[in-house]
Amino acid sequence: MADPRSFISFDFDHNETEKMLFVGQSKNSKTPFSIQDWSAKSSMPQSQWETLIKDKINKCNMLIVLVGKTMASASGVAKEIEMAKDQNVPVFGVYVGGADSSSNLPKGLPRNRTIKWNWDDIAAAVEQMMGEGKNE
Repeated sequence: MADPRSFISFDFDHNETEKMLFVGQSKNSKTPFSIQDWSAKSSMPQSQWETLIKDKINKCNMLIVLVGKTMASASGVAKEIEMAKDQNVPVFGVYVGGADSSSNLPKGLPRNRTIKWNWDDIAAAVEQMMGEGKNE
């Protein structure tokens, strides 16, 4: 697939700026994937949010988690990771906002699948994801 689709999971309360920078930079990088901003635009009942997000994740080739310093409090991110795993959508993380290998990770995201914000490394991770899960 020439242009894999990626769902971006992030802590809306703390890392929205990093999400906007990540999406913007991805358009000007060597990274071979497209990002759609499919985040909920308004507050909605939990069951409606879960149905909407699950469907959007299922339409993607991978879920990329932007891992900030306050991931322990981002319950929606952990739910999105669980939804991706339930649908066989591969997942990896990228440290943002000063987070690093000593930062807390959201439930379900292994440390060995979380990398620094470096576009060459991200491109390699995208390529790896295209050979895993539902992309096999």
